[in-house]
Amino acid sequence: MSAVSQANRDIDEIDLIAVSKKKSSDDIRKVINFDHLSYGENQIQEVEKKWVDLKKEFPSLKLHFIGGIQSRKVKAIYSHCDVIHSLDRMKIVKLFSELETSHGLSKDYFIQINTGDESQKSGVLLSEADQFISSCIENYNLKIVGLMCIPPFDEDPQKHFMTLSNMAKNFNLSSLSMGMSNDFKVALKCGATHIRIGTKIFGERP
Repeated sequence: MSAVSQANRDIDEIDLIAVSKKKSSDDIRKVINFDHLSYGENQIQEVEKKWVDLKKEFPSLKLHFIGGIQSRKVKAIYSHCDVIHSLDRMKIVKLFSELETSHGLSKDYFIQINTGDESQKSGVLLSEADQFISSCIENYNLKIVGLMCIPPFDEDPQKHFMTLSNMAKNFNLSSLSMGMSNDFKVALKCGATHIRIGTKIFGERP
């Protein structure tokens, strides 16, 4: 990928998540046939509809949950997804922690930060982020690997990506889930380790 080399990054340190929301199992299989392993969904209903069978058929696939999390959906997300990108409330953290304790199966987690403090968007507010991250790391036995953000649509994404990058460094978190089809090149230059690409892989959604 030319964007990786332009950002002076190593392709091996980037996880390209093919965001398959609203796409059919047949569309996903076309991408799987290119040996791509990482996929992202934002609704558990779509996960249950498509990915139970796909993961039986292709057990090496890794499924990332990238959407907002309702507490009543936590158990299903835990059951079907390998990486959760959107921890943003302590109630959700506690539920995942309880599931891990009872099932003995560890997942990877990102904490979603609302870097633009947007009232309509999920994520921990900037003013509460340090305390939330500290509590997740110190009080719950979850594998917190990094931070995630979705910058405001009408703002320069670079300042938001740098805010997330600096915050992650403060907590020695190595992974940054940031960058989508419209801004992944900027995200890579700012240190993204996980980029979430839908349109540029699958085309426009229906």
